[in-house]
Amino acid sequence: MKAVIYSRYGGPEVLHLADVPMPVPGDQDVLIRVRAAETTKSDCEFRSFRYSVKWLWLPLRIAVGIRKPRRRVLGGYFAGEVVSVGGRVTRFAPGDQVYGSASLRLGAYSEYLVLPERAAIAPKPRNMTFAEAAAVPLGGLNALHFMRRASIKPGEQVLINGAGGSIGAHAIQIAHSFGAQVTAVDHGIKEDLVRRLGASDFIDYTTDDVTTTGRRFDVIFDMVPGSPYRRLVGMLQPGGRYVNGNPRLSVLVRSVLTTRFTDKTVTVAFAPETKEALATITEMIEASKIQSIVDRVYPMSEVTAAHRRVETEQRLGAVVITIGEPDELAGL
Repeated sequence: MKAVIYSRYGGPEVLHLADVPMPVPGDQDVLIRVRAAETTKSDCEFRSFRYSVKWLWLPLRIAVGIRKPRRRVLGGYFAGEVVSVGGRVTRFAPGDQVYGSASLRLGAYSEYLVLPERAAIAPKPRNMTFAEAAAVPLGGLNALHFMRRASIKPGEQVLINGAGGSIGAHAIQIAHSFGAQVTAVDHGIKEDLVRRLGASDFIDYTTDDVTTTGRRFDVIFDMVPGSPYRRLVGMLQPGGRYVNGNPRLSVLVRSVLTTRFTDKTVTVAFAPETKEALATITEMIEASKIQSIVDRVYPMSEVTAAHRRVETEQRLGAVVITIGEPDELAGL
């Protein structure tokens, strides 16, 4: 089968198409014909081995490969069709259209992917194409986790810092569906996007410092590494909640002290990716509470361009690669 692989860390140019062996499913596995995969910032970080959260460097280096990558095929989020299932699989059948997360197993930059039945896989939303569906699991699963942890109530004021990224953009939609008034912070080029997704106010971080506005919020969801923890927590209303989806080591330590010794609550827990949460996301999509956020779609032969697009931070939504030959991809 065809796959995008890399055998050394580096820039987008280390990625290339190659023929690799087909994966073989076990008794509790699902074999999926991948039709589309999201190209994520995490993919770029795995490829280059440069991480925005520095304290993760050593454990990840050990996990993914000290001198070269152990898993040569990137891609954590996908949409496709079930080809075959193991003898003990009950949730899926050949022909099912699905989407989901491969988690740290990776492998979605390939024509075929094997995952255990228990993985975060769900029927593809009926009102999305494969490319649109592949753009959902990363942002949707993480945003749902953090918005639930924030215990958002109707009418509350919610600030989302880094609102134009995949997780932030889904968080806007979910917070809005919960009845919150959302203020989004990001680069000015993303204002139209985040307002279309449900933000009622926007702050351009290139011209304004949100921490000097004098405003107060019930919930602050922060996706920006290196943001000013003390000043952001200081913007919370009494009893407010600060949720950080990209915490530095110092934030992990300070979060315990803030929660214990003040009336504010800080959450820095990483999001589990489960089939139950993905089923909830599917329901929200089919109820038109979450819409697709695709910036550009590239064929797998142009994966280097897709990675460069992600790394510019100028994208307006997810960057997706379609998997397969051009004549197979009509309607994706």
